[in-house]
Amino acid sequence: MELNQKIRKNIKEKFKKRKKIFGGWISFEDPSIAELFSNINFDFIAIDMEHTTISSNLAKNIITSCNSKGKPCFPRPVSINEDILKPLLDAGADGIIAPRISFKEDVSKLINNMKYPNKGHRSFGISRAQSYGLNEKNYFKHWNDTSTSIIQIETTDGVNNLNDLLENENIDGVMIGPYDLSGSLGVPGDLNNKKVLDVTRYILNICKKKKVSCGTQLSKFSLNEIKKNFSIGFNFIILGSDLFALKNWTIDCKKIIKKFKR
Repeated sequence: MELNQKIRKNIKEKFKKRKKIFGGWISFEDPSIAELFSNINFDFIAIDMEHTTISSNLAKNIITSCNSKGKPCFPRPVSINEDILKPLLDAGADGIIAPRISFKEDVSKLINNMKYPNKGHRSFGISRAQSYGLNEKNYFKHWNDTSTSIIQIETTDGVNNLNDLLENENIDGVMIGPYDLSGSLGVPGDLNNKKVLDVTRYILNICKKKKVSCGTQLSKFSLNEIKKNFSIGFNFIILGSDLFALKNWTIDCKKIIKKFKR
């Protein structure tokens, strides 16, 4: 089995079996960060392109760094339009984290733009993902069954329609977008608000019934925090990001320096 195909198959099986999965999140464009993250035992690396200035061209460098270390790479693009997804997939992305999925039409659009016929409408082209033409037949043959599709639930419509969204068998995971979800519930940024916690439990219960992986991101984490999230039903967790790591470090530095400058 071709190496990249094996990597994609392994991570997809982990999602399908609701294994405990850890991800890393990249918000800055330097591919050296991806190399650093890929040297620890994350199961996958995600690229935030929705809230950053990372372009398709810059994402290609990050994807290449991840692939060179044998790490699956899932970009989160600014939209799931064909012109956005196609360059990322042809650059070698192993799957997609799709933002703000709220309606069945959103799921259909994602799958149509991700998968080749007969599952979707992705066009057959040659680029890095197909080893520049040296492996295109194998890639074309196995992509539909090895690529990973994760939808983010971030709106009240997404919550209300979740059962319908998960009728599509091509969805491998659900990720709760806590900040957008809190905003949609009228309590922006208040992640511990009862409304957010109640909706989170609701999403977790549906994912459990549907046997679909469910995950979240922790901006700051500890062993106890991770255990708590696994215990309430999450099975995949993105452990912060390069941005949050620097943010938390900056806050700690500020506090320490302040004590010496009184």
